[in-house]
Amino acid sequence: MLGGGGARAAYQVGVLRAIARRHPQLQIPLLTGVSAGAINISHLASFEGSLEESVEALADLWQNLQLENVFRTAGASLLWRAFKVGLRLSFGLPSFLEPVHGMVDTQPLREYLYQSLQTDDGVLMGIDRNLAAGRLQGVALTANSYATGDTVVFFRGHEIDAWERPRRKSVETRLTIEHIMASSSLPLLFPPVRVGDQWYGDGGIRLNSPLGPAVHMGANRLLVISTHFQGTSETPPSVPEPPSPATVLATMYNALFLDQLDQDIHHMTRTNQLVQHLSPELRNDLREVGLLVIQPSIDIGAIAFELKDRVPRTFRHLLKRLGSGQSSSEDLLSTMLFHPDYVQRLMEIGQHDGESQADRIAVFLSDA
Repeated sequence: MLGGGGARAAYQVGVLRAIARRHPQLQIPLLTGVSAGAINISHLASFEGSLEESVEALADLWQNLQLENVFRTAGASLLWRAFKVGLRLSFGLPSFLEPVHGMVDTQPLREYLYQSLQTDDGVLMGIDRNLAAGRLQGVALTANSYATGDTVVFFRGHEIDAWERPRRKSVETRLTIEHIMASSSLPLLFPPVRVGDQWYGDGGIRLNSPLGPAVHMGANRLLVISTHFQGTSETPPSVPEPPSPATVLATMYNALFLDQLDQDIHHMTRTNQLVQHLSPELRNDLREVGLLVIQPSIDIGAIAFELKDRVPRTFRHLLKRLGSGQSSSEDLLSTMLFHPDYVQRLMEIGQHDGESQADRIAVFLSDA
């Protein structure tokens, strides 16, 4: 299971590279992802080859990624969209101006995914071929419906029944580029994405059980790669000014896309402990699910702060107006810093973390 975090998802690729190099022929039957993690999952599920070959191809995708491959970075485009958003909020948008639904235009990301995943009509046919060949059992991408507010899990798989829970449901379907775009559409910044007759946004919105899709699909062991640095809790210094909009947005995005995964991991750990102490006849539908979580060993938001001057000037100007750059850890910028230098640093950290836990991972993978 791969969580979200925008550009931070490059860290996941580094961890996967460490695992794949030690276990090149490993087959992972169930793949689930949300937000930026959905991009990585879709690639892994579509690639027809060994895990090592798949991860190296995914690493190439990230290493060739530029900010302009994610959204339009031209100054005129950014300023015009920002102007129309501000005008709409302040006075309403005149009828002769076409409304915008997001601070940036993400059509470049859609085009990059079409090219990288080698699809002409948007359908991820590699997933169906891997399912038919037995290399894959199921894959799921999570998005949020703006019409109903429900979390919707789009999945494809063998012998997997659809499920429904309060505010959560699953839909079996052939997965496409639009499902990836919907799952990774950061609210406010990225525009909503239409799938079928509904509009969807980032799957992290209201997702209180990120591990749920894998469990519903039948997983009995879960390898989770998070992009959330835990660190140590320290008493912050006294700050005379209120937090900037950038700090508020970063806190909101962390709550939406990172904190909920931490909470679900905690909940599953507690549930496993409970199941271990229950006799089989008292467990009902509860079962123990093996869990291995890998998280960054250092603050990758602080690395974003070091590289804050690498983004295009206009985009840097807009971020500065939001108050970005006032903290030594740039959590908001870290989600948007699709820059080769940042991507490479995160992949190196992920590979180091994966290698440092190689024995623990090997035991987990071989534990029956």
